[in-house]
Amino acid sequence: MYSYGAGGPKTEPPPKAKTIAELAERYDSSRCIDCHEEVHDEWSESLHARSILGSPRTAPTIITAIEKGLKLFPYSGVKEDSDITVEHLMLCMKCHLPQLDEATDDVAREIVATIRGWQQAYRDEDYDKVDELEETIASLNIGCMVCHNKVALIHKYADGYPQPDTVYGSQEGDHEDEEYVKMAVAPALGESIFCGQCHGHGPNFEFDHPSQCATAYGSYLFAYVAHGGNESCQECHMEKSELGHNMQSYRDETMIEMAFDVKVEGRSLFWRKDKTDGVLPIGVIDVEIYNKTGHAIPDG
Repeated sequence: MYSYGAGGPKTEPPPKAKTIAELAERYDSSRCIDCHEEVHDEWSESLHARSILGSPRTAPTIITAIEKGLKLFPYSGVKEDSDITVEHLMLCMKCHLPQLDEATDDVAREIVATIRGWQQAYRDEDYDKVDELEETIASLNIGCMVCHNKVALIHKYADGYPQPDTVYGSQEGDHEDEEYVKMAVAPALGESIFCGQCHGHGPNFEFDHPSQCATAYGSYLFAYVAHGGNESCQECHMEKSELGHNMQSYRDETMIEMAFDVKVEGRSLFWRKDKTDGVLPIGVIDVEIYNKTGHAIPDG
């Protein structure tokens, strides 16, 4: 039996945010701390909490996409940073900051300028400036209301569209918040398809210039589920790991231990090469790596 969500009719989009600060405030997760302190603490350590900044590898990669992609493509319309629009950045921000579609093009350009300023501050060894700009970049992230409102409902014809006064999860009823006054069920929130919205199949063909990025969900479906695997992303990354909302990747020791079995065997021997070089000591090392995850590695 199909479980329907508690969405509603498509609503008017919110007013466009005109600055980074305005967009950050709209999706500020600190509003959730009073009631969900433990979850917020977990999330604050996660990569979702710094989805543009990254490890911090993501922010420089965005600049690379601009310099080696947008500015070199003959029909992108981008020759200078001043030409950049929200549409251009959505190649990355569809997943790294989906709420950017609620902002003006000035915000897109402000993001690029902030990342460039942060990089320059590093080169200048002005670490106070580095910290200041890093905080600004990290203020834009995949926070509570991105997952629990903006992208909470996937099958919108059946479940409806997310409503601006509702937080979506596993419960329904009243919600003690001045803005989000209701709770409603998001049927897919605990399913792998929910994560697949960003950690997806590959090329995003809806764009004028499709980009190849994360393919973890596609790998999960075709190489894991198709061969009998039945655990969800959430079961491994949140429950088994005991990390909860502290979403981590390959750099995390817990994730590394869960992901691989590594077997190393070595032996030493002597090899008679030739009359000139004589007998040489050599080593033979066999390394076997077994992928225990439900998707290809590396991926994202």
